[in-house]
Amino acid sequence: MNHEQDNERGDVSPPGDGENLPALTVEGELQAVAAERDKLAAEKADLHDRLLRKQAEFENFRRRSERDRSDFTQFVGMDLARELLPVLDDFERALKVECPDPNYAKGVELIYQRLWEILRKMGVEPIEAAGQKFDPNLHQAVDRVETDETEDQTVLEEYQKGYNFKGKLLRPAMVKVAVRP
Repeated sequence: MNHEQDNERGDVSPPGDGENLPALTVEGELQAVAAERDKLAAEKADLHDRLLRKQAEFENFRRRSERDRSDFTQFVGMDLARELLPVLDDFERALKVECPDPNYAKGVELIYQRLWEILRKMGVEPIEAAGQKFDPNLHQAVDRVETDETEDQTVLEEYQKGYNFKGKLLRPAMVKVAVRP
């Protein structure tokens, strides 16, 4: 077959040496494959980076949700404890009153102890006031007495107990404070 017959069939061969064509095609294909590989590697790196960012965002969201849930639970517990403190005060007043029936008094004391244990387990702690130095962050001065018998700004008497809830002030203690004349 000669060159003219090839052209009649529609086969077109480049002018010059036919051996150069496969070398150029292989080299071109290698460059195309390398370019595609680089493009896919860049896309993979981008997707991996996006995946890591989404995982970090999800982990931050999970931690934030856990913290919010914990804060809400603590807030509810604190609110419940604050509502129960007047009941605890009533029991303490009832225990100070003489009762002719010792069984009744014992029943009131048992209920008081049970309520106090529940509050203690929740995280309620009493604030020590009598004999302590007055602290406006923990005590509410409702009475002041001029005296030379005790140090200035000392709590003389506690009218109502104060409480902390897991280290936070739940209710300040209402106290009588000594002041210098």
